[in-house]
Amino acid sequence: MRSITPEEYARSVKAASPPSPVVKDCCLAFLCGGAVCALGQVLCNCYQALGLALPEARMAVSISLIFLSATLTALGWYDNIAKHAGAGVLVPITGFANSMVSPAMEFKSEGFITGLGAKLFTVAGPVLVFGITASVAYGLIIFIFQI
Repeated sequence: MRSITPEEYARSVKAASPPSPVVKDCCLAFLCGGAVCALGQVLCNCYQALGLALPEARMAVSISLIFLSATLTALGWYDNIAKHAGAGVLVPITGFANSMVSPAMEFKSEGFITGLGAKLFTVAGPVLVFGITASVAYGLIIFIFQI
């Protein structure tokens, strides 16, 4: 049996793959991302109308978007939305909530502790670790050099 070269494999994959509608995907991502942000602004306005000050309204919006994203993920709807909206629904806060809930839902059959609890930070854990580490390193650099 003959092995194929990486170049031959790449040509085969390219020939078998359907063309990607890049412009359409970018437009959908832009529109859906804008819709998520517009929803956030509408929520912020509603919370302010209910009497919250701007900082508290912003916090309530973050909580609401996280809750909505986690709920859609738990119901299995988030992936269907993301299939069409692409990166537009991966606006940082909704995408992060999805990245935490997805592995937990996938492994919930293994139990509350060993399944859901252990897998909750599978995707989000490294993001948190490296994000916090980078922020501490940047803070030290700024402090040392008085930038």
